[in-house]
Amino acid sequence: MIIISDTSPITNLAGINQLNLLHRLYGSVIIPVAVYNEMVGIGKVVPGTVEVQTLSWIKTQAVSDRQQVVTLQESQETIDLGEAEAIVLALEMNADLLLMDERRGRSVAQELGLTIVGLLGILVQAKKSNLIPAVKPLMDQLIETMDFRISSQLYQAILKATDEESRSGN
Repeated sequence: MIIISDTSPITNLAGINQLNLLHRLYGSVIIPVAVYNEMVGIGKVVPGTVEVQTLSWIKTQAVSDRQQVVTLQESQETIDLGEAEAIVLALEMNADLLLMDERRGRSVAQELGLTIVGLLGILVQAKKSNLIPAVKPLMDQLIETMDFRISSQLYQAILKATDEESRSGN
């Protein structure tokens, strides 16, 4: 299985000490050079910085078609370099899955025929695979510690999908 990841799933999972879920779900994950540089080359340590440099199951791969990256960024001003490279790399490697959270990047990737899973989808998969007992505490931790934004409707939909709907009517 070929799994390509953008920055957000890695930094957010690392920020709540759950990065190993990617390894347990997918084996290995490939990140484009721009994603590696976003995490390592910014002059400060962000969650996942050390891990992308040291974990053998996170591999960095250069994009072959630089022009396609430029074209994507020019046609979609709201897509950053990491997102553009992740999309192009997923296309080049015929990836089974692209891990991405940003709405605009996901939209472009879907238009190009890629299968996308975001951070919340990863957590749902992890629960269904019995890798975590519950999604709710991790979503709460993401919101509180990583400033992860999730609408109340999506929050409730995830709880419903994982049979964790609050019984007290919250």
